[in-house]
Amino acid sequence: MSSMTVTQFDFLCDLVRSESAIVLEPGKEYLVESRLAPIARRAGVGSVGELVQQLVGSPAHPLRNTIVDAMTTNETSFFRDIHPWNALRGHILPELVAARRSTRRLTIWCAASSSGQEPYSLAMLIREDFPELATGWDVRIVASDISGSMVDRCKAGIYSQLEVNRGLPVAMLMRYFRRDGADWRLDDSIRQMVDTRVANLVVPSTLPNERTFDMVMIRNVLIYFDDATKAAILGDVHDRLARDGVLLLGSAEISTGAERRFVRHQHDRTIYFRRS
Repeated sequence: MSSMTVTQFDFLCDLVRSESAIVLEPGKEYLVESRLAPIARRAGVGSVGELVQQLVGSPAHPLRNTIVDAMTTNETSFFRDIHPWNALRGHILPELVAARRSTRRLTIWCAASSSGQEPYSLAMLIREDFPELATGWDVRIVASDISGSMVDRCKAGIYSQLEVNRGLPVAMLMRYFRRDGADWRLDDSIRQMVDTRVANLVVPSTLPNERTFDMVMIRNVLIYFDDATKAAILGDVHDRLARDGVLLLGSAEISTGAERRFVRHQHDRTIYFRRS
């Protein structure tokens, strides 16, 4: 049972939407409780409802950003949803590599990358399956997220035993990680392939300023936005994507209106998009 009143939940929904455009719908009270309970405990507050009430009475509350940060942190894991990774390995990346042989440059944007498992999965896949790119190629993976704490975690490249157990092949764990106390630290050779930064998808001025990207991965985040915001985000992605670039969305996001600005393609069970 939620410790928040309906009014407190509505206030929190409005706060998160105004800061990030993420929509918290009725029925997500359990999610709010689970995300904010640790913050309430650290603050010495009796309940999440009391914590939210403090924000209601104090627009400049020092925990305001921390609370928004907690509510915009999304689920992630290494090599999440295996089919897109198979398509990347066997079809998408080989085409991009062949098309970029003259420039020997490949620039990829992993948006809403949370604590970094997706961009680092991509970096390890490239190192494993495309070793030629390690010699003489300029390969850059930009990882961005709205959450400063998640960007810091991505930059550190340190993961718990539970996190490396989720989707990471044992061979890659042994090859690219080393023990760091109870955790695992990613090798510098992989971390250095990823450029981490804070960016809010609904604030274009914060987005990566690279002229064009060869591929954009924006997976499992559009489902949290309303239709108008999805359209605006996809418009920005369209303008940053190379003419022959590739857009990868989450499996539940292929009907989010991408067809209005992109052409839909399919390889085996993976749907991806190119600019129209």
